[in-house]
Amino acid sequence: MTVRLRCETVTKYIMPAVRGLIAKTLVEEYGFSQSNAAKMLGLTQAAVSYYISSKRGYTMSKKLESNAKVMEIIKSITKKLAETKGSKEVDLNLCEICRILYGNTGR
Repeated sequence: MTVRLRCETVTKYIMPAVRGLIAKTLVEEYGFSQSNAAKMLGLTQAAVSYYISSKRGYTMSKKLESNAKVMEIIKSITKKLAETKGSKEVDLNLCEICRILYGNTGR
């Protein structure tokens, strides 16, 4: 039996999907180029292209999109990034997304 910490799952599956949703929204709704969106998120332009074409992170992205609270946070992050052009001050607030997905159990 393999023991996997919750944060490992978040790092491997959820964070990439969140970044993908943010990148896709920056490009499709805010008019950023793939290169600029990639720079803001610390990704390559190719990674952004894969996210947009659903070649990467598709399954987890769909799960996240089905959760209204999670999408509210992602949209808020994306709006802040777009308004500040990627300011380092934007808090990605991934811990809040985890609390929503896993419940606020304190574990």
